[in-house]
Amino acid sequence: MDLAEKIKQKAFELGFHKIGFARAEILTEELEFLKAWLSKGFHGEMKWLEKEPEKRADPKQLFPEVKTVICAAMNYYTPYEYPKQVGKISRYAWGEDYHEVLKKKLHELLAYIKTLDERAEGKVCVDTSPILEKAWAVKAGLGWIGKHTNLITKEYGSWVFLGEILINLEISDSATIETDHCGNCRACIDACPTNAISEPYQLNASLCISYATIELRKAEIPETISKKLEGWFYGCDICQEVCPWNRFQKPTEQEAFKPRANTIVDLEEILSMDEKKYAERFRRSAMKRAKLHGLKRNAKALKSNVS
Repeated sequence: MDLAEKIKQKAFELGFHKIGFARAEILTEELEFLKAWLSKGFHGEMKWLEKEPEKRADPKQLFPEVKTVICAAMNYYTPYEYPKQVGKISRYAWGEDYHEVLKKKLHELLAYIKTLDERAEGKVCVDTSPILEKAWAVKAGLGWIGKHTNLITKEYGSWVFLGEILINLEISDSATIETDHCGNCRACIDACPTNAISEPYQLNASLCISYATIELRKAEIPETISKKLEGWFYGCDICQEVCPWNRFQKPTEQEAFKPRANTIVDLEEILSMDEKKYAERFRRSAMKRAKLHGLKRNAKALKSNVS
């Protein structure tokens, strides 16, 4: 069994569902796409995306010794339903904070690789690192980027978390880059209530419900979006729920991704919540990203829609 196969076997033991390897290089085409996307203002108020776009496309600027980008994907789909249609939470945030779950397992995988080759050194990345992780996942043969701009895998649809290890070893396998299997489908484009998917493979984040309920730091959600939330309190899964490739979804065996509490929130509970209760309720949750004031703002927007 060669190095790549040993790493794959260990990754599967750790709970990853797909893993691949890509030669570390500058992502020239992807960098130009990113610059064009930024120039359109599609990133909204996410100003950190404007900083050093070249760094995002060049793994050597994150880890100078890198020779291979190891890309791993973990299925997070759980088959629970929403008991009602107001106060919905995006599926990715139902369980434990995926950043911590993936980081822990990637560090375990890196430690294992070091037992196979004493020269091995690496850097673990999850999506908070400045790296074009979906582009690397494509390069590593994990799937393709769909028209909704999420990575799609044949086996698990788009319900996957991604993580990377930048490593100073040359590792390769026989995997090939997956072709785009979206075809003429427009399901995600037509289903988006705010027209955030401006055209295939182009997401105007400033119009996206997920952006508005998570990343936006304004006191109020713009009315053009707040009137079209369709019950979403934190994030939005519409473009994924309608994707035909997500008919092949498989429930994850990862207990960490099953709902910590409910798949919806009680709006009145959020509106009356203080900082102490907020810290208790959302400890180890990805929903901390929006802060308490952001969650209260979202609850107010939803209440105004149903009042």
